[in-house]
Amino acid sequence: MQSQDVAPRPGRPSPSAASSASSSDPLVDVEQAEAALVEHYPRLVRLAYLVLPPGLGRGRRVLTAHALTQRALPRGRTPAPVIPAQSTGRDGDPGYALVRLQVLRTALEAGLPLRRRAWPKRSQLPPGLPQVWGLKLFPRSGGADELALDQRLSALSGPARAAYVLRGLEKLPDSDVRKVLTAAGVDDGDAALSEADGVAARYALLESPEFDPCSLQARPTDLMRRRQHTKAALAAAAAVAVCGALLGLPGDGWGPDGAAAPAYARNPAAQAALDPGRVTRVAATAWKTSARTDFSVWPARGGLTGDRELLRRALAVWARPGETVQVSATPGTPSGGPAGPPQLLYAGTVDTVRVVILYDGLRIARYAEPKDGAKGAALDFARVDGATGAEANAVVLGRADGNVRYLTAPWVTKAAERDLLKPGSGAMDLALTDGVAAPLAGPAQSGACTSWNVLQLTDTSGTRLLTDLGELVPAHLTTGRPGSAHEASGARGLRTWAPFACSLAAVRAAGVRGVNAWEFATQPLPDASGSATWVCTRAETWRGVGTRALAQFRTPGGAYGAVAAKAENVPACGPREPHVLAGVLWKSEAGPWYLLAAGSRGTTSITATGAAAGSAQGNLLAVQSKQGAQAELKGTLRDGRSIDGLG
Repeated sequence: MQSQDVAPRPGRPSPSAASSASSSDPLVDVEQAEAALVEHYPRLVRLAYLVLPPGLGRGRRVLTAHALTQRALPRGRTPAPVIPAQSTGRDGDPGYALVRLQVLRTALEAGLPLRRRAWPKRSQLPPGLPQVWGLKLFPRSGGADELALDQRLSALSGPARAAYVLRGLEKLPDSDVRKVLTAAGVDDGDAALSEADGVAARYALLESPEFDPCSLQARPTDLMRRRQHTKAALAAAAAVAVCGALLGLPGDGWGPDGAAAPAYARNPAAQAALDPGRVTRVAATAWKTSARTDFSVWPARGGLTGDRELLRRALAVWARPGETVQVSATPGTPSGGPAGPPQLLYAGTVDTVRVVILYDGLRIARYAEPKDGAKGAALDFARVDGATGAEANAVVLGRADGNVRYLTAPWVTKAAERDLLKPGSGAMDLALTDGVAAPLAGPAQSGACTSWNVLQLTDTSGTRLLTDLGELVPAHLTTGRPGSAHEASGARGLRTWAPFACSLAAVRAAGVRGVNAWEFATQPLPDASGSATWVCTRAETWRGVGTRALAQFRTPGGAYGAVAAKAENVPACGPREPHVLAGVLWKSEAGPWYLLAAGSRGTTSITATGAAAGSAQGNLLAVQSKQGAQAELKGTLRDGRSIDGLG
């Protein structure tokens, strides 16, 4: 095991330049442009994706954005544009300014209408490379804010979209935006800036995964249609007949299904699952007489539970999400259609969208569409098989402006918001209206971790803490020895979690079911300055695999803990193996460095080998060492078994 240093970290080294060319050099060679393109490739592709016309569809926009960026290299030494590179870290890099200008120019050209008796420009044609066969690729879904911004940008002209993106993504002032647009071939930069002023300045959302064509999700193309095309190559006449039979839909056709893709099969079971009249609805009082405390006894709530057309669209999109649907799923969660009629948990309006929450016994599915009738929809999945009690206490209805709104279980009697970093502060009550909690501020997504807000729910069995980790179902927080953990809502549990709350950011979007914090040892420091605390936090997932364990070390008076060791998919620190051993290099105030190691209760001896060697009886070890020393830890348990250091 490599122990880790928790002494103050040195400052970051300054970033290397993308090119050695001076800012006064009037020419940019191919190597300099290539260095800038490779270093800033994700940002350039994001810029192209945002400027390209939305009418291309998300899948083609992704491939076209990559194609335009990869074709942005000049063929030889090229004069550098007399425009700034970027106001945040790329000033003076003519290579970046050159390739950015080329990406912007071709993205704007791609949105121009084709003209009669004129050859189309290369950027107006389908991308040659890269190509993906058999898969549809699209960025990960964002929230209601990202969906609303995407719709507003789609209503702008190409130059206005470019102006908005240069302002928000590139942080350029309007004078520089005007220069870039003129260099890219825009006739009236002032008009583009004025049109962009009509969209609210939500520039931080441009950095969202919603607009990141380098972080993608994959779905198969229409499998039946691909099979038909194969048959067409063998027998064209027969394939035409088969395609006509499959694609010519009887009855209502595609209109009522909203953003769903065309249906490729009709059978009684599939149609029953898509019939809004067959959706399961549970009585409002069923949970009071049932032995179960899970999603199967949640009643249908919300003001739109009787809107059959909304339910029809939600079911159809679940079965066949179309090109304009943003689909996301927690790791290990299948995103196919329901096997039978699902259970309705909620249908209503949340902020600026209409939301439908459905449950099929394995998954929670959330469908959202703009309430103003604009095109596009979002479909999110979360695995919840085996959820009971606290795990089935809440579902995310929506996120907007950094706030989260929850739908709570019918047995929840009280909701509150609490800052996990401040165990001594009280909880702020949240109003509950038909199970819908008032919005609460979510945990910080980026920047310094100065607070970590959690949802505190009181039900018929007690008070529980849940935290939003960016998924549909919040994670349940507990404390205590694995196998006998208890709720974290008590005074001792809050004190245990406070220094380590920010470490929850490491398990965002990982399909986490619950996280337990276990204070497994207290160690007197060698310089007699007090006692340090050892805590192991372990995140369990809905899919079983992907568990993560962190051994964290906190010195007396420290505001936060430091990660000393970490591991994935190991039994340590969990119910199957409620033992852990970890070590860390620590520098005393007097100057000497020490290797400190601690094991959980039941550890009878610890041995360290390597650059820091030593041994001790019991579950604590302190050996004087040197900065940067590496050591391997082994321990012995009371029953004679050996235990290795975590990580």
